Amino acid sequence: MPEPADALAAALRAALPAARVITDPLRRLAYGTDASFYRLVPQVVVIADDEAQVQATLAVCRAQRAPLTFRAAGTSLSGQAISDSVLLVLGDGWRGVELGSNAETIRLQPGVIGGHANRLLAPHGRKIGPDPASIDAAKVGGIAANNASGMCCGTRENSYHTLAGMRLVLADGAVLDTEDDASVAAFRHSHAELLLGLAMLARSVRANTRFANRIRHKYRMKNTTGYGLNALTDFTDPLDILTHLLIGSEGTLGFISSITYRTVPEHAHKATALILFDRLRTACEAVTRLKPAQVAAVELMDRPALASVQDQHGVPEAVKTLGPDAAALLVEVRGEDRAELAHRLHLARSALDGIATAAPIEFTDDPEHCAALWKVRKGTFPSVGSRRATGTTVIIEDVAFPVERLADATLDLQRLMHAHGYRDAIIFGHALEGNLHFVFTQDFAQEAEVARYARFMDDVAKLVVHRYDGALKAEHGTGRNMAPFVELEWGAEGMALMREIKRLFDPDGLLNPGVILNDDAQAHLRSLKPLPAAHELVDKCIECGFCEPLCPSAGMTFTPRQRITSWREIAHRARAGEDTTKLAASYEYDAIDTCAGCGLCATACPVGIETGRLIKAQRGEKRGALARGIGRAVASNYGAISAGVRAGLAAADLLHAAIGTGAMGALTGGLRRLSGERIPPWTPHTPRAARFTLPKATPRGDPVVYFPSCATRSMGPARGDEVAEAVPAVTDRVLRRAGFAPVYPQRMAALCCGQPFESKGLLATADEKAAELEAALRDASEGGRLPIVFDTSPCAYRMKRHVAGRLDVLDISEALQRLVLPRLQLKPLARTVAVHPVCSLRKQGLDGTLRAVAAACAVAVVQPERVGCCGWAGDKGWTAPELNAHALRDLRDSLPSGCGEGYSSSRTCEIGLAQHSGIAYRSIVHLVDAASAEGSRGSG
Repeated sequence: MPEPADALAAALRAALPAARVITDPLRRLAYGTDASFYRLVPQVVVIADDEAQVQATLAVCRAQRAPLTFRAAGTSLSGQAISDSVLLVLGDGWRGVELGSNAETIRLQPGVIGGHANRLLAPHGRKIGPDPASIDAAKVGGIAANNASGMCCGTRENSYHTLAGMRLVLADGAVLDTEDDASVAAFRHSHAELLLGLAMLARSVRANTRFANRIRHKYRMKNTTGYGLNALTDFTDPLDILTHLLIGSEGTLGFISSITYRTVPEHAHKATALILFDRLRTACEAVTRLKPAQVAAVELMDRPALASVQDQHGVPEAVKTLGPDAAALLVEVRGEDRAELAHRLHLARSALDGIATAAPIEFTDDPEHCAALWKVRKGTFPSVGSRRATGTTVIIEDVAFPVERLADATLDLQRLMHAHGYRDAIIFGHALEGNLHFVFTQDFAQEAEVARYARFMDDVAKLVVHRYDGALKAEHGTGRNMAPFVELEWGAEGMALMREIKRLFDPDGLLNPGVILNDDAQAHLRSLKPLPAAHELVDKCIECGFCEPLCPSAGMTFTPRQRITSWREIAHRARAGEDTTKLAASYEYDAIDTCAGCGLCATACPVGIETGRLIKAQRGEKRGALARGIGRAVASNYGAISAGVRAGLAAADLLHAAIGTGAMGALTGGLRRLSGERIPPWTPHTPRAARFTLPKATPRGDPVVYFPSCATRSMGPARGDEVAEAVPAVTDRVLRRAGFAPVYPQRMAALCCGQPFESKGLLATADEKAAELEAALRDASEGGRLPIVFDTSPCAYRMKRHVAGRLDVLDISEALQRLVLPRLQLKPLARTVAVHPVCSLRKQGLDGTLRAVAAACAVAVVQPERVGCCGWAGDKGWTAPELNAHALRDLRDSLPSGCGEGYSSSRTCEIGLAQHSGIAYRSIVHLVDAASAEGSRGSG
């Protein structure tokens, strides 16, 4: 990795808060990684939180003659979000959202994730137009700067065509807000020369009828090759030209501070079908028939693409029986109401009359089934990447052909891939727009393989441009990947226009050089990213970044992608005999100590990689014989240890009561500092000792096993909470009220699911405790006949995986919904309550169950949009409290006024939730208890 430029870093630190400027080698590597197959390591990373910091960074870079690249989420595929100079990464300050009247417009700052914007618009029946497959990870800044489109937006609902306003910063630091009259007037005066230059370019293009018509023809297809020259034919006002040139400019012309979109309808009524064909040509011919049939989307998948996902949930069994030349179309039809949907389904079916299919056409309007089909399609690229040989790279290319010639073009492309030896490559894409992606794996460690790739790309470019007059980049942006081929597609005339555009905006050439315009004909073959073997748990990661928004440490230390990238580098250097001491020291805190191990990354990863498993394995490798021995001793004496925890909590509570909250905070804070932060922090939300005595007599009713977790057996409500009873007492009462007779396992005080040991990397001890608990539960459940209720979601999730169906383990939320609520009379409380589905509940797919139980018990239920994993992670709230604070930094402001209590299903998580929200968080069983008590009184 290159050494940081000291003078450049010093100048940036003088202009910005020092913490915003990163020069640590491992963090530069980690922050510099994107989803492409290129790798550049920045000399300096700047985390910018506002426009002033962007302007200050620009000023330093101009003075130092240092190139600057802007970075949003890093899900770009063409190498446009990496730099070997200064990389400016969006911080938390860029997440502002403003809804316009009737949600017909939405103003978004560049750090807003596209999926978040759509969730805010969903209650209004609207969405943003662009819909890339990465929308739940990609940020609006990148979506706009790449003119990303996707499966349904076509050519008319992308950022270019739905742009209503923009605020931007140019290379010289000037700011323009097109929705502010004063800003527009000032800019017209200060940048008259730039605007005049754009106006003159537009006039010259429109005067050249031949070339103007060619531009219009090229943009009837999806096209992101080079700058958006259609801005010169579509608009006459140079301000409109300027803002539309910024769309798709990949950070080479300026920085987008905010964008206002005209939103588009999100039809509530949808139906989807996966239509199978025995021949690829037949599938492509079907696309041309569907084009005028008012379908919303048509996605093509060839046989290798289908093979890559045929074992995933939601894929029909018939896919496995298809022949080698088969293909499929994923077709979606939408309507404003059921009548319109039915009419459009009729049009779609009629369009396919006479087309031979491999199975009957079956549309489904079941939301879960539709979502499963689309998830399969979205995971096609990463799924292929996960099957590659370790050490090779996965490459995705992105082209467009005139849709009327799609069949011939697709078959030609397939033959070309086979001719160059890429027989395992797959083809898929947005067929309705003639947009195809093809994916293949490549070993860039061998010069012969790089040469093969070069020959292949040359032939692809000739095929697309010369034979079909298509687009070399349809929606992924030009980046470094296609920059050497821009002139091939646009000719000398188009290339000259683009160079003049770049000169007008960025005369010094400092913004993202090498991207879009590049004089190096071999640029696409340089700085290729290595993906060396690092650990079998993560070797299949393709660094797509889909995991990052779910990670509680994202923006504080490392994300799952960054952890994997960093470990790959360390492992590679260690194998080469290099000294990795400094890198490993950085990795210790940024990767290991601040990983919550929550596993939510696996729920977003298309191939299910759980980076927390790597971290737990590494924690285990660090444990010496002494640590493992202590772990075994704790496990063997678990009852006594738990009693000691309760005694400690009771003592702390007595001291709190005696000296008061202020003095307690000062005392414990001082002790923590003196201990070198080895003593866990105390807060007013620290639990008191739980009080629960097993009932002596078995009540009458239907038997059900109830296992209170060690957390709920030890930790009761905090002092000052209006609810005084611990979770086991309340759960026991609710079960009895519903007509159940709770059965408790023998020797319960000594039992544990093993989760605390697993999180520390003591995997063998964890499994021993789980096996011990399974035996006790088997006895209590009469050999597995009775359902077993866990009151804590992490424990339920771990035991579900451990028993693998041998016992009927129920999380508290599903037990309440399935067993308890149907037997209770509920009176919803006149309260607004918050819910927090903990990570293990989400991984069980039960977050909706928690909301449903809460909705049955309270008149209003909210789940804050930007709050995921709380970062408590068993004990991280005590050992790394900064992780819990960072993960919940948005919680307090996300709660509506009048929301006075929250509910969840993990006692430790509830500590941090209460601390960072300012309201009490309790187990969901407390809410059911209160609502059923009210219902019982009402019926009496």
